[in-house]
Amino acid sequence: MRRGSLVQMVLIGLISAAIATAIALFIPWLPQDSSEEATRIDFTYWFATVISLFVFAVVAAVLIYVLLNFRVKPGDMSDGPPVHGHTTLEIVWTVIPTILVTAISIVSAVVLAQNSDAGSDPLKVKVTGQQFAWTFTYPNGKTFGALRLPVDRHVKLTLTANDVIHSFWVPEFAQKQDAVPGDEHTLVITPTETGTYPVICTELCGLGHAIMRSEAIVMTQAEYDDWYESAGDTTSPGLGGSSGNDGENPGSANASADKSAEATFAKSGCGACHTFSKIPSAQGKVGPSLDNISKDAKAAGKPLDDFIRESIVDPAAYAPPGYQPGTMPGFDDQITGEDLDSLVQYLAKNTK
Repeated sequence: MRRGSLVQMVLIGLISAAIATAIALFIPWLPQDSSEEATRIDFTYWFATVISLFVFAVVAAVLIYVLLNFRVKPGDMSDGPPVHGHTTLEIVWTVIPTILVTAISIVSAVVLAQNSDAGSDPLKVKVTGQQFAWTFTYPNGKTFGALRLPVDRHVKLTLTANDVIHSFWVPEFAQKQDAVPGDEHTLVITPTETGTYPVICTELCGLGHAIMRSEAIVMTQAEYDDWYESAGDTTSPGLGGSSGNDGENPGSANASADKSAEATFAKSGCGACHTFSKIPSAQGKVGPSLDNISKDAKAAGKPLDDFIRESIVDPAAYAPPGYQPGTMPGFDDQITGEDLDSLVQYLAKNTK
C-alpha cells in the first residue's frame, strides 16, 4: 500500500473514531450509578465500548477508503481482477478479534463473580412480586410495600412471585432479576448513594404491568436502624375484639383491627389496582374503586360481606360492568384466616 493511501486511511479512521467517541461520551446513555454493582457493570460496558470504537474505526477507515478510491466508473461493466486471498491478513483479523472477545469475557466473568458476592453478613430481604405490586419482607417478619436499605451495606434480595413471572429492576442499581412463581432467585445490591429510586417490573405481567411500581429508599445506617426499630419492629397488632367484660377498650380493639386490615391491604398490593379513599396511597385504576363496593354488591345480588369475601378469593365470580373477568388473580392462598376476616370487615364498614 502506498504511503499516501495509508495516511488517508489513518485520517479517516481517526475522524470516525472521534465522531463515535463523542456520541458515546456526551450522550447520557446510562443512569447514575448508585451501587457498587452498578459501577462494576458500567466499567464492563465501557471496556467493551472502547474495544468496539477501535473496531468501528478500523472498519470505517477501510470501508470509506475503498468507496472513495475504488468506485466503478459509470458504464464500466468489466469484471474485477481475481483475488486469491491473503493468508497473513486472514490470520491477523482472526487472532485480534479472538483476543478482544476473550478479554471482554474475562472482565465480564470477574464482574459477575464480584456482583454475586454478598459477603459474610448481608441484610436479607425477601422480594415478592404479584399482580401488580412488590412487597418486601425483612428478617423480623414484617412486610412493606417499599424497599428500605442502609447505604454501604451488602443486601441479598431473594425474589419470587405469587402468580406470573415478574422482573425486578432498579435502573440506578443496574441489575435486573426475574421473580418466578415456585422458584427463588437472588440479587446482591450494595447501595452507595442515599436517595429514593424507582422499583420497576420489566416483565409484561398483565393489564396493570405499567403501574407495577414501588420505591427503593436508601438511608444512612443510623436512619435505617431507627426505622427498623420503629416501623420494622416485630410487634404485630392483634385483631382485637371485646366481649364486653374483658376489660379491653373496644375503641382500641377496633383500631388494632383496622391497622391489621390496612397492613394486609398494603402487603397484598391492593392499592396498585384499586382506588380507596380511606387509604390515600391506593390510587390504582386497573380494577374498580373500592369506595363503591356496596353498590357492586347490590348489583350482584349478594350480601355485602359475602360479596367482598368472594371478590378477594374468587374475583372471577363477578366482574362489575366495564371490567373484564379474570383480570384480577384470586387471593385465596395469600389472604386467609383472621387476615381475610379483618380485611372484609374493614372494607365493609368503609364503603359508601
